[in-house]
Amino acid sequence: METVTSRKHPEIQSAAALQKSAELRRETGTFLAEGARLCADAAESGVRIERCFFTAEAEEKYGRYLEPVRKSAKETFFVAPHVAELLSDTRHPQGIFCVCAMPETKRPLADAPQTLVLENVQDPSNVGGVLRTAEALGVADLCFAGACCDPFSPKVVRGSMGAVFRLGMHFFPETAPCAQVLERAGFTLFAAAPAGGEPITGPCFPGKKPAVWIGNEGNGLSEVALALCARRVTIPMLGRAESLNASTAAAIVLWEMVRGEREEKFDG
Repeated sequence: METVTSRKHPEIQSAAALQKSAELRRETGTFLAEGARLCADAAESGVRIERCFFTAEAEEKYGRYLEPVRKSAKETFFVAPHVAELLSDTRHPQGIFCVCAMPETKRPLADAPQTLVLENVQDPSNVGGVLRTAEALGVADLCFAGACCDPFSPKVVRGSMGAVFRLGMHFFPETAPCAQVLERAGFTLFAAAPAGGEPITGPCFPGKKPAVWIGNEGNGLSEVALALCARRVTIPMLGRAESLNASTAAAIVLWEMVRGEREEKFDG
């Protein structure tokens, strides 16, 4: 195991660049995870860990989390505290980091019983929250259409609480091809709209293979997406708010999408 005391070490420079650059993450197929629990979760989820970096304090304080990471990592590096600071994206770093390979989406989208589509959703907190909620409710496949925030950015990875390691994620640079793929796979496309759609609490989804679209935080769904979706659904609201935060709306949509399956499983 190599000890690193310089911030100019090539592996440190490479890992720090992954934290900042979505383009580099896409080019290399890798991303940086930070934190004891998150890195351990990556290892235990079967994510391929290329490199692990940790400080002496982290080894002493978080040894039980570090152990599976060290066992899984191809290379491990013992780093000085000032080097670890360069890798961190948090105010109070725990001193454990790992460079991970992006998980492969193993199941074809056609085999998914339902999916949520995020179109141009750009807030990392929203995307992380959606991923966490989707996994919690058993929706295992998500689609990203257009200019969405990178789900492998540091804030999204942390906000997902490890869901990013396990979900099937399907990426489409443009909206129309995403809709075409979903339709060919047998999905019914639903646009989540602030008003004017079928109440989502009604019988929208039974008997369907739903793909519900959630739009950008400020502008909602594009005109292209609205035109391509066969149906619109709306979350009934009693207050004066005109719309909901994207991750909140997605949570309600996800809950309603799987309501029948959930009731059958827990009430049957």
